[in-house]
Amino acid sequence: MKKMFEPISLGDIAMANRFVMAPMTRNRATEDGLATELMATYYAQRASAGLIISEGIQPSQVGQGFTGTPGLHTPQQIESWKAVTGAVHQAGGRIVAQLMHAGRIGHPALYPSAHLPVAPSAIAAEGKTYTRDGMLDYPTPIVMTKSEIARTIDDFATAACNAIAAGFDGVEIHGGNGFLLHQFMAANTNLRGDEYGGSLAARVRFPVEVAEAVTAAIGAGRTGLRISPSNPYNDIAEGDSLALYRELVSRLPDLAFLHIMEAHCREQTLAVRENWRGALILNPHASADDGPVSGAIAEAVVEQDLADAVVFGALFLANPDLPARIQAGGPFNALDQATLYGGDQRGYTDYPSL
Repeated sequence: MKKMFEPISLGDIAMANRFVMAPMTRNRATEDGLATELMATYYAQRASAGLIISEGIQPSQVGQGFTGTPGLHTPQQIESWKAVTGAVHQAGGRIVAQLMHAGRIGHPALYPSAHLPVAPSAIAAEGKTYTRDGMLDYPTPIVMTKSEIARTIDDFATAACNAIAAGFDGVEIHGGNGFLLHQFMAANTNLRGDEYGGSLAARVRFPVEVAEAVTAAIGAGRTGLRISPSNPYNDIAEGDSLALYRELVSRLPDLAFLHIMEAHCREQTLAVRENWRGALILNPHASADDGPVSGAIAEAVVEQDLADAVVFGALFLANPDLPARIQAGGPFNALDQATLYGGDQRGYTDYPSL
């Protein structure tokens, strides 16, 4: 396990080790999208990760997809995050803000504004979402105009600046999991006939422009991008995924890192690794039989030079001091499903985690 404990820098972000904590929605923010004391404790407990990627943070009110999720688009939200970043830094950690616009994944019942979600095309997602009124069908989203696309790009850049003002070490743009950037890339959710739809180059234009705007705002060395190639989550069908991500990677600006959430397609990961010129971090799930990422899987990934650092999700929830436990060979807490999915569920018997 030696290599996983070696320091590394992703752009301007110096990491003490190669353990990255995955972004995981926890639904613990206030109705106004403010970060809370509970969130500060939760992230500080996991500061031994080389890098923490925050839960998804909406860059605008219209970008919110779930209840109880935080934002970075008001002065009050910026101020609330300072307690979180301060707690992580005091514990010796590094943390970046994941900026996530949910696009069509949302519902008017989730927000005080009762707005309809937006998307590249007026195609509702299959499935339902949890609201205070119970499980409701996803509505048909509003088609984004070119001016709304431009405004959304500006929202990402502004939110990135707000993240730095709030004390984050950088940002990760969420370009996967069926959310807005992924919706522009996917063949089944983008039926536009303008310069943002049709060809592969047109379908990747919006995520590329978001990345360019954010890097211009805060610097390439503090900007990452998360993708999830071949992932059908949230009713996504990309089409030719290998060609799509070759196109995306060829057009992206320099970044601190590219983050792949692997969706049982190692061929796709290898293709991105071959074509991406910068640092790569990976949440490895080569097959459907894989469980949570283990220390052995992580070490194999970095030894094979498949990635420069490895992203752990569920195992970090159950084991806030995960690097130390892996170095010692255990013991490991079992993941409590209520804690994984319940916003205010607490802890494990042998560690005071949140």
